[in-house]
Amino acid sequence: MVSPRTDRPTLVQRLRAAGCVYAEDEAELLLAAAASTGALAGLVERRIAGEPLEHVLGWAEFCGLRVRVDTGVFVPRSRTALVVEAAVAATGPAPAVVDLCCGSGATTLALAHRLDCRWLAAVDLDPAAVACARGNLAPLGVPVFQGDLFDPLPERWRGRLDLVVTNAPYVPSGAVAMMPAEARLHEARLALDGGPDGLAVLRRVAAQAARWLAPGGHLAVEVAAEQAGALRAALRGYGLESRVVRSADLDATAVVARRPH
Repeated sequence: MVSPRTDRPTLVQRLRAAGCVYAEDEAELLLAAAASTGALAGLVERRIAGEPLEHVLGWAEFCGLRVRVDTGVFVPRSRTALVVEAAVAATGPAPAVVDLCCGSGATTLALAHRLDCRWLAAVDLDPAAVACARGNLAPLGVPVFQGDLFDPLPERWRGRLDLVVTNAPYVPSGAVAMMPAEARLHEARLALDGGPDGLAVLRRVAAQAARWLAPGGHLAVEVAAEQAGALRAALRGYGLESRVVRSADLDATAVVARRPH
């Protein structure tokens, strides 16, 4: 940490001028992260240039945990805590759990701290995300598979999963260009772009989930509020019962589906 004599007001002023809404809080985090004045200058320049604070710091806070977030990897959003809460509430004791589109592994990490899982694994298609998630999850002995959705999972798990969780991309392709520059320019597009209506990946999850879930198993996904109805219709088409969970505090929507017995 740099000297307490560092000119905090000037740092706050520079961050605020660059458009950082929470400039005071960010200044404290950057000061705490820097081992020297020179290191601080480098971190501040990266932030002022528009790099996400989490990439600059190398970590994000999610569900009360500090999660490593490498450059270019999707930054976990606070609203995704709703999916964690909904998943924990839905599943039973000692579940077999898989987190698809895991990104940094933040959701997997949160589930590991809240559930006594029989098995727990994570999957992502992006090599950078897989490397980051492995860094976060290796201390817990949680495997991270690289591949497309369920494809890399062991075949013996088919029909035996109690819980599948995913924060798959759900931004419509045409809306990606309107996202904040921090996300649009610094996170992998495949972690953001959900196809023409935003549900392309989630429909594929729905199509495969019934084959991988055990009878009575649950699927919990994050989605935009206006997409929930269309996603529920897709889930019904694959024989899954579903309900919507909303949080005004988190400004978040989740859909929880169940494979009937």
